[in-house]
Amino acid sequence: MSTQNEQHPIGSRSLGNGYRDHGVATPVSNHRGTVATCDADGHDVVLIWLFDHRGGHACLMIDAITGETSEVPIPFDPGHDCPYASVLSSQNRFYTHFNSHFVEFDPTSRSFTFCHATAPKMSMGMTEDDEGCIWSISYPDSGLVRFDPSTREFTDFGHVYLQNWPQYQRTIAADEAGWIYFAVGNTSTQVIAFDPETAKATPILLEQERAQGASALVERDMDGAVYAVADASQQDDDVWLRLYQGQRTDAGTHPHRARKPIITESQSLFHATFPSGRILTRCDTVEREIVVEAPATGKRWQNTFDYSSDGAHLMGVAAAPGGTICGGTAFPMRFFRYDPEQDEWTNRASHGQWNTVAAQGDRFFVGGYTGGFLLEWDPLAPWVPTDLEQTNTNPRYLTQSAPAINRPHALLAHPNGRDLILAGTPGYGLTGGGLLFWDRLESTHVLREHVDLITDHSVMSLVALDDRRVLAGTTIAPGTGGEKKAGLAELIEIDLDTKTMSWHAPILDAASEYICLCLSPEGLLYGIVDRERFFVYDVEGRRVLAEHATGDTLGRSAYHQGPRLFITIPETGDVLVLFERAIARVCEGPHYRLEQVSEPPIPIQCGGDLHEGRIYFGSGSHLYSYDMEGSST
Repeated sequence: MSTQNEQHPIGSRSLGNGYRDHGVATPVSNHRGTVATCDADGHDVVLIWLFDHRGGHACLMIDAITGETSEVPIPFDPGHDCPYASVLSSQNRFYTHFNSHFVEFDPTSRSFTFCHATAPKMSMGMTEDDEGCIWSISYPDSGLVRFDPSTREFTDFGHVYLQNWPQYQRTIAADEAGWIYFAVGNTSTQVIAFDPETAKATPILLEQERAQGASALVERDMDGAVYAVADASQQDDDVWLRLYQGQRTDAGTHPHRARKPIITESQSLFHATFPSGRILTRCDTVEREIVVEAPATGKRWQNTFDYSSDGAHLMGVAAAPGGTICGGTAFPMRFFRYDPEQDEWTNRASHGQWNTVAAQGDRFFVGGYTGGFLLEWDPLAPWVPTDLEQTNTNPRYLTQSAPAINRPHALLAHPNGRDLILAGTPGYGLTGGGLLFWDRLESTHVLREHVDLITDHSVMSLVALDDRRVLAGTTIAPGTGGEKKAGLAELIEIDLDTKTMSWHAPILDAASEYICLCLSPEGLLYGIVDRERFFVYDVEGRRVLAEHATGDTLGRSAYHQGPRLFITIPETGDVLVLFERAIARVCEGPHYRLEQVSEPPIPIQCGGDLHEGRIYFGSGSHLYSYDMEGSST
């Protein structure tokens, strides 16, 4: 499979009632931890946690020399969750912990040999103590568990440190006395000392020492103690703490770091040294290629391997200039293009995760994670992989907006053909997102912070009112791992000339998130709030004309990081709305009710665009479409 230009003619098939399944956009899985080890016979093998749109679905075992594989399904429902941390123990067992389950995989028996339910939800850090016990600390509320491989005793200590925001605990360590320490981020850092004898957890950092929007760090040293910093970005400063038996000593500098070798890491774990001394130099689940080298002799083994996959999940779908349907997938981060006329796919490596996509004129634009970046792609020109330092690539990198926007949720390609506006939630642990304005004519940008708009809000949805005015709907959700501070989402009117807010109001009670907005052909605003409320708003008269709950009739709306829920039919002026289990039409006044026009055979998860009479949308890893005439072709 080529990372640059892979074509896979899946062949679409009819699902009846006008629906078609066009196949998997990105037919690969992503690794969530890879380790080089050995099997019962001492043969070099590679273990990989496999992840597709279902979640972490299997442990893949690859013979390092032949490329032969065996695949062992995860012994519980992954529930779309996946490993964020794992550890290969000194006894050659591979552990992970996600979707509230802790598991042990034994490469000697090629099987899962332990599985236990836990307090929610997924581990962010794992370690092995001096007695060989495995420890895991989990998101979002610091759930701590211990497993003793020798006695098979499992202890769930429950949630040991609570905050009013979801915590990321990226490192955990044990001192030689058996005390456990874990580092907390990202809203406000902390280091927790845990005494296994009493099951008591004690914060180590003083309030004034805690860093905002950052991660703390702990690491085990060969001297038997654990060392910590309040902010992991300050490891070169004189701010280290020495932790032993639950007590802290201000160490200042820590120039002679001697970390105890424990094979553990986040989902990016890649342990490359086999017990034989050979080195795993490449193991690519996209290319399905493995390369192993023997440093002593220079010998090299290169093989392909295979595995099953349901494919990566779709992030967003839009019609691109040239008559194709395009978007991105994660994980891995890939670009896809489907040609309806040829029934053919193209799949390539992409720059980042394409959260939001939109066409303007003869160009296709992308707002992506991480960093809140903006790309411009010419679909009719040759593909040249994005390089941030080059201007002659296609897609071309324009700018980025982190930390004000880290995870984009809306990209408005303004009908005026000139302006682009990107919006979303801020960096990890932060509250309040910004707006990025890009002027295509001048190739310049302006970034507004949340304090320039409504403090502690982020913009979730955007719609053009006229040539120089834009309406935005906010969310009170913070950045990932952040603290929610605002109480009610609002609508904001933006002046494009000044890039400032000209009006704002919380037009609906108990609204947390204006997910998607649409301007009707008559100039009224349609919107979806909190997935189960549809409303109609008179923008000029500043009044709500209708509001309907949809939970008991149509259910919840589709939802993704760039949802695209409204589809306007140019020929008729009809406005359709994509729900998980229904496609509905807006019936105009006096009550502006929603009328179901079709029930899809699969849940609609991300949308959506109209092309040649068909509505295209995503569900899981597949691209689907619906014929507006209801035909089965």
